Amino acid sequence: MGAQKTARDDEFRAFAGGAWSRLFRTAYLLAGERHGAEDLVQQALERAYVAWGRVRAADDPHAYVRRILVNEHARRFRRRPVEQLVHAVPDRAAPTGADPDDRAALLAALGGLPPRQRQAVVLRYWEDLTETQTAATMGCSVGTVKSQAAKGLAKLRAASSLSGLTSIGGGR
Repeated sequence: MGAQKTARDDEFRAFAGGAWSRLFRTAYLLAGERHGAEDLVQQALERAYVAWGRVRAADDPHAYVRRILVNEHARRFRRRPVEQLVHAVPDRAAPTGADPDDRAALLAALGGLPPRQRQAVVLRYWEDLTETQTAATMGCSVGTVKSQAAKGLAKLRAASSLSGLTSIGGGR
């Protein structure tokens, strides 16, 4: 039993190490700030560890944990309202050619969206999931994803702080 648990722990550690940065990016966009995103990823990985047998057996373990992450975000929001402002841009370099001011404006506008609209926009346009995958991750219908994503994109397009950006949600 001891060797089996060690192998299980090693397997989970390898998964968590490989998935951390991808989960963190998604969590950052959902939570709107670095520390909240770190907490969100940690909570999702704790739940994944407890259910590692089911996670490992899933067709796509990363999708399973992403769903846990989105559920944790929703659960956190139901417990107590979270400030919607973006406090700081993460301590990592912006992609080549990206204007840090544009990035900060986009993150601030994204942080101003209601939770479900933010989830739909992040999963559809950041994670590049299909509408069906997004619906499965959010635990809702494809129609809800379409509606929430459209409303979220409309709010982002209308944000005066983003008026200089050329493409938001480009034609999906």
